[in-house]
Amino acid sequence: MITGCGVVNSRAGRIIHVVHSEIKAKRGDPFSTCLQRIYDALRSAIDASQPDAIALEDIFYGKNVKSLIKLGHVRGVAILAASHSKIPVFEYTPLEVKKAVVGYGRAEKRQVQNMVRAILNLKELPPVDAADALAVAICHTNYLKVTPI
Repeated sequence: MITGCGVVNSRAGRIIHVVHSEIKAKRGDPFSTCLQRIYDALRSAIDASQPDAIALEDIFYGKNVKSLIKLGHVRGVAILAASHSKIPVFEYTPLEVKKAVVGYGRAEKRQVQNMVRAILNLKELPPVDAADALAVAICHTNYLKVTPI
């Protein structure tokens, strides 16, 4: 299980990359340990970057129910980590994220990675899950929803 994390700053109409990472669970660890690792890493990222908001991708509908349930648990951990710091949480559909970053709601992961790299002027492609997290952050700076979940 891998969870992406990305932080951007918006200044004078420009989106600036702050940091990105992937939180990786160790193979064979109990699911509760994986969730704890994700929570701890997100709390560290929140403490280090002091964000004004947390943006998450809304759950997408897929065929693998077990994966969707695990994703729901991870989202819950992310929401809990944000709420402990009294940071509002906003969510965006995958369609909104891809449209904000690529301009096309059915874009593929590689297209999202390439656009994230271009928008943030990164030297290298970020890893897939980190690129997804950065894309959600970019989406939030573009839409700036005002009603948190």
